[in-house]
Amino acid sequence: MGKRRAARELALKFLYQSEFNPDDREVQMQQFCERDDAHHDTVAFAKVLVDKVFSQAEEVDMHLKKFSDHWALDRMSMVDRNILRLGIGELLFETSTPPKVVINEAIEIAKKFGSEDSPDFINGILDKIFRETRKHTSSSTVK
Repeated sequence: MGKRRAARELALKFLYQSEFNPDDREVQMQQFCERDDAHHDTVAFAKVLVDKVFSQAEEVDMHLKKFSDHWALDRMSMVDRNILRLGIGELLFETSTPPKVVINEAIEIAKKFGSEDSPDFINGILDKIFRETRKHTSSSTVK
């Protein structure tokens, strides 16, 4: 497994944990990464992803609600919800990875950690967000 996939999985595990204990995220992240004993690059990218999810939480969840076909966030499985948050955060706010790679990575992580229906659910939502944001980006650059 590549470092970026490992980082995404590490970030997912941290987001899952933080749902149970939302207090003092910085200290928890430090302790979490120390316990995991992951490579420095893996931890660094995981922190970037987690920071994007939390720093842009309102916008990430707004997109998640908008494109999840009326699924309430609390009705989604915690794993799916957090895979989607990571994917949205990376698609919209950490643009160093091509969007199709972000979506594919989210699908692969959903296969590993989610339910049987998770990969299709994740793909559907992230693809809608990608198409919508690409459409807005394209139309804003054309004059």
